Amino acid sequence: NSLEWIYSFQEVLEPTVILVPNILRQGVQSLSDAIGFDVATLNMTLALFLTYPLAAIMNMLPYGPIRHYFNFLFGAFLIQFVVGVQWIHQLITSLVVYAMFCVLPRRLNRYLVPTFVMLYCVLGHLHRQYTNYLGWDLDFTSFQMVITQKLYMMAYNLYDAEVLQQNPDDRASKKCSKYALSSLPNILEYLGYTFSFSCILSGPAFEYTVYEQACTGTHMYAKDGKPLGKFPSRFLPTLIPFLKSVTAMALFIVIGGAFPLLDTVDPQNNTPTILTETFLSNPWPYRLAYTWIGLLSIRMKYYLAWLSSEGANNLWYQGFAGFEEKTGESLGWTNAKNMNIIGFETGSSASNISKEWNTKTSVW
Repeated sequence: NSLEWIYSFQEVLEPTVILVPNILRQGVQSLSDAIGFDVATLNMTLALFLTYPLAAIMNMLPYGPIRHYFNFLFGAFLIQFVVGVQWIHQLITSLVVYAMFCVLPRRLNRYLVPTFVMLYCVLGHLHRQYTNYLGWDLDFTSFQMVITQKLYMMAYNLYDAEVLQQNPDDRASKKCSKYALSSLPNILEYLGYTFSFSCILSGPAFEYTVYEQACTGTHMYAKDGKPLGKFPSRFLPTLIPFLKSVTAMALFIVIGGAFPLLDTVDPQNNTPTILTETFLSNPWPYRLAYTWIGLLSIRMKYYLAWLSSEGANNLWYQGFAGFEEKTGESLGWTNAKNMNIIGFETGSSASNISKEWNTKTSVW
């Protein structure tokens, strides 16, 4: 009864999906039918690659509020395009937490905000387990994990600034001082951060100050307008992740087609291929090798998402870490780097492997 009550709001919230025209949805559905790709995966893939032209436009926009508008508008468009009415979860989470930031003391928000966003995310996953146990579908929880990290970090960024004002020698807060926020961003800046188009689909999540610097140019220019160093070219930092993501997509299609782990006719309901009597009758070395190769194709989906996001962020310099304060030397393109494929695939221990997979989450 509780779920039915929640589902009853869908009809009311459906009109909020205003950024995606029906003609676009119909076109994607037709393409999905023509190539035999499920529409949810196709939507996600198209959205990931759409971030590149959006990032190219973003790079041409002047620094300032217009960049926040652009991030929010097209971040909302992408998530509506991928999951439709479920985009509302991102908006609800963002607005509730912003209200908490406005009303509650920072010392309480460092506990209450993480509790709220973690609980919201967990309930989303539990709902998915309840309604589609052992199945796979693309829903809002994929994106909810990113915003959970962002708001969790922001709660502590605000608290750290308050602590440092009272006790500049506090060791924990001092360590994170470069991310500390002395004041709460206005609602436009805040929504631009939570809906940032180049991060909303697959991350990575990083502190608000990283996003703010990319929108204001303060990691590139001094207050007097002079460059802080020699601007590095974004060509290779954009092209290489893009080509890797395309390669990952091709490998996912080819390897996944040759070594399917799930039933190819009805993966949601039929017995997985690797659990059928026919497959289990094969010698164990064959089953082991087949499953290992099949799992490799599954990982390619994640490589596609993370590498695509890295390239899009680098294209508008959000992935650029800035310059060394004293020497003016480039600090590299580390902000959006979220995966070390070679390090993960060749890792010699669980500890090493976990550090190379979804690296920004590991740091968080």
